[in-house]
Amino acid sequence: MMGLGYIGLPTAALIASRGLKVTGVDIRQSVVDTINKGEIHIVEPDLDGLVHKVVKDELLQAAIKPNSSDVYLIAVPTPFKGDYEPDLSYVTSAVKSIIPTLKKGALVILESTSPVGTTRKMEKLIFEQRPELKGNLYLAYCPERVLPGNILHELKHNDRAIGGIDDESTQKAIDFYKHFVVGTLHPTNAKTAEMVKLVENASRDNQIAFANELSIICDKANINVWDMIALANKHPRVNILNPGTGVGGHCIAVDPWFIVSEFPDESPLIKKSREANNYKTEWVIEKIKNNALTFKSDHKRDPIIACMGLAFKPNIDDLRESPALYVTETLENKNFTVLAVEPNLKDSDDRNLTDYKEAVNKADIIVYLVAHKEFINLKTNPNKSILDFCGVLKK
Repeated sequence: MMGLGYIGLPTAALIASRGLKVTGVDIRQSVVDTINKGEIHIVEPDLDGLVHKVVKDELLQAAIKPNSSDVYLIAVPTPFKGDYEPDLSYVTSAVKSIIPTLKKGALVILESTSPVGTTRKMEKLIFEQRPELKGNLYLAYCPERVLPGNILHELKHNDRAIGGIDDESTQKAIDFYKHFVVGTLHPTNAKTAEMVKLVENASRDNQIAFANELSIICDKANINVWDMIALANKHPRVNILNPGTGVGGHCIAVDPWFIVSEFPDESPLIKKSREANNYKTEWVIEKIKNNALTFKSDHKRDPIIACMGLAFKPNIDDLRESPALYVTETLENKNFTVLAVEPNLKDSDDRNLTDYKEAVNKADIIVYLVAHKEFINLKTNPNKSILDFCGVLKK
């Protein structure tokens, strides 16, 4: 397993739990050491117990470098560059690191979210260095589709689209996933599987953009957006999502750009959805700044602002592409007095955090950015200014 992050580690642990010996590879020595002690470095329900067991049973071992294996899964990040071009450097580096260890008959599966055609590019990279493996190596693409906070269940039960560079590769990959996936395994080709992953997240991005745009409209019209959406969803064929601070996470906030970068003229709606969700985060910042200026005018002092939540979604510690984190850091950089609150993270040298109960007591302005369970029914002084961008008060 190349990569032991939010996808790689749960996947490696789940595979190991089926009795298969797994070597998890990560370039971070601290992560390797943590896992080899039977501990974890991320927040995910039930993962700690599973990792502890499979490490104790000597079914999972972490390492800095890969060893020769029958199956290789690549689950490393694929961010985008400043111009929204896909950055395949992590994927390329992972593939290059396994090339010396490959043997005839091995199966290489790419799970990292990738632009269409990436699997073929990796095939070319491998065969350039190991031409003797042509016709003796199986390559496939199989995107993950999991929800942080419920990853172990979804890894096992969700359907998967599996596409190889040829029919044999597709079948080899399906046979492998049958070891630990009970959901239906749908065969296709590599390019289609790659596009499936991008389209799934672009579709969700579009739905969230609609909800976020509605929240801005309702704010201007002085309408409670949560009540309005709940009533609209009484229609039997309407299912509007709830708005938020923006869109975060390594998937929805990133994947649509892969389509836009490759098909710019054919994807105006996908691009507009991305821009709409990014704009929502900037709109949130302006609402907070205006509220702070009003407070200063009324009280003749700068307010203390509690930013409630830093993760990209409720009840996890994942900060990747988090709009809540972006809002908080932007306010800090503009010299506002900010109390950063994230109950799923520990206070550290890198980030000074405030306990959520202490924050609501100290703050003049309470800003709900993420609907963590700790914030639901949290008692606050009714005289304080409260900005709810994620529906905490409605919950």
